[in-house]
Amino acid sequence: MSILAAAAPGSVLQSLTAGDAIQDVESLLQRIQAGLHPRQLDFVQDQATDILGVSAGYGAGKTRGLCAKAVHLAIANQGFIGCVMEPTGPLIRDIWQNDFDNFLEEYEIPYSFRASPLPEYVLHLPGGDTKILCRSFENWTRIIGLNLAWVLADELDTVEPRIADRAFPKILGRLRSGNVRQFGAVSTPEGFRWMWKTFASDDAQGRTDRRLIRMRTIDNPYLPPDFIERLQANYDPQLLQAYLNGEFVNLTTGQVYGRFSRERHLQQLPILLDRFGNLRTEGQEGVPAADESILVGMDFNVGNCNAVLAVRRGRQLWVFDEVAGASDTDALAQEIRRRHPEARILGYPDASGANRSTNSARSDIAILASYDISNMSPSANPPIRDRVAAVQAALENGNGETRLWIDPRCKRTIECLELQSYDDKGQPDKASGYDHMNDALGYLVHRLFEIGRATTGKAVSKVRLY
Repeated sequence: MSILAAAAPGSVLQSLTAGDAIQDVESLLQRIQAGLHPRQLDFVQDQATDILGVSAGYGAGKTRGLCAKAVHLAIANQGFIGCVMEPTGPLIRDIWQNDFDNFLEEYEIPYSFRASPLPEYVLHLPGGDTKILCRSFENWTRIIGLNLAWVLADELDTVEPRIADRAFPKILGRLRSGNVRQFGAVSTPEGFRWMWKTFASDDAQGRTDRRLIRMRTIDNPYLPPDFIERLQANYDPQLLQAYLNGEFVNLTTGQVYGRFSRERHLQQLPILLDRFGNLRTEGQEGVPAADESILVGMDFNVGNCNAVLAVRRGRQLWVFDEVAGASDTDALAQEIRRRHPEARILGYPDASGANRSTNSARSDIAILASYDISNMSPSANPPIRDRVAAVQAALENGNGETRLWIDPRCKRTIECLELQSYDDKGQPDKASGYDHMNDALGYLVHRLFEIGRATTGKAVSKVRLY
């Protein structure tokens, strides 16, 4: 009879001695902590922050830190369930299981492991058997219905941002049991993706429920002596900031809207005065006058509709507000009209909205019309390069003239202008999620400022409006 025949169906024989739970957990924790460098120790010991992140360089010791963190959280939540997530299923086997097995055996922690139907560990602790699920982030829905104490996610910046954005709030909703409820994410930064958005963006700054720890390659004293030298010899300085120091930097081929700068382009909409210097209508700085038309650039996407709100004064366009992440066209139009119930609103949407809808049998354009938003879109969208060129020229043309201004409160617009990059095919990157607000702005700017087009939308022969 083979040894495998004696195992329970769907299981793998337990490792070490599962029948005897480890007794002295305090001594165990001290031994684990003694083998960590200061940044790893900071990550492991912080059990007060709800959402904890580690941005780490190559070889900084993030995987070992993750193993130590998993054991610490399991001990803090004995008898409850935790979960470790890798980006894909194969990475659970190739990265996590191999390292975690070695870690448990190094510190003689009794455990059992089951490979199917989905992999999981059971640590045999004095407070009871404590389960650690192993799941892939790409199949995050498999944790729905579970009550978890903690979740740790590895290399989260390699997950497609739209998947990470959908999964994150759902995962937080599963943290409803145990003594220390915590979500931890460990990753080498891959540009301005999920880690940056969650821990380092303007919206994340000042949030008391989250914290970012930077773990540099040089922090790890156990690396081969020539490891850093080899990285320095093979990566450019920009990449080294990310891959040695865990910094968030642009890793693609260049910023799409490189002419944008906060110092130059962030200004509130001035109060509108008449030619005698008096208020033309009652109003305040940053708010359009009552008799001004509001121009709205829009981008339609299922579950993520975006708009920029602007007024035009002479040759200048002032973006004074935005609507980000509306669920559908109806919600977008409703919010715009709620903010400006009496205004004349001209819409400059994605031209394909005449043919489809994000939420009903009616087209997007028909939905806008039901909210008394006039459609000013052309019959077809301009080429992407023309739209980008129009925004760049409005930010600064060949004469050094600026015609596009952004209100500082338009945080998503500012973020997208700063962070959208070109992909490896030379096209504006759409994987990171920074394209939608820029597309909305581009539809508006191109329609207003393209060569040979008057403000009415009628083609004007041989007239240059730059």
